Amino acid sequence: MDSFLGLLRIRVKRGVNLAVRDLGSSDPYVVITMGNQKLKTRVVKKNCNPVWNEELTLSITDLNVPINLTVFDKDTFTVDDKMGEAGIDLQPYIASLKMGLQNLPKGCVVSRVQPSQNNCLADESCIVWDDGKLHQDMILRLRNVESGEVTIQIEWIDVPGCRGLKTEGKHHGTG
Repeated sequence: MDSFLGLLRIRVKRGVNLAVRDLGSSDPYVVITMGNQKLKTRVVKKNCNPVWNEELTLSITDLNVPINLTVFDKDTFTVDDKMGEAGIDLQPYIASLKMGLQNLPKGCVVSRVQPSQNNCLADESCIVWDDGKLHQDMILRLRNVESGEVTIQIEWIDVPGCRGLKTEGKHHGTG
């Protein structure tokens, strides 16, 4: 458990304007990979604007291991077609978590992340305080495909007995 930092809940909300891979539509699903972990959503039949609203949870041992999201089109008789991919950049979210914030008003925006060459964001992404937890909503623009975005939300889950994230600034017990 020493190497285990905690869990990252990724809520895969929906896809927007996903690429057509079958006759006039696609049967999309999302795969999230991190190291040797691989999680999948269910397939939404014949829909280029699918709503998944599914929660996938990764065990985090190293914050530097990339997290990748890939959309596939489910095919019955052939290999599933890739419909684009995006990286999930945790660093701004982790930096906000490490601030050790407490008792903020519900809905308070802690940080804003702008789309850039270094991330897959399609729009500004806010890190928000909500009932004692921080979450970040992201609209990810898919790469290596003609169109498509996937909306997700990430949230850190501390697990008792794990190493956890060290907060910066306040040192407990010294004054």
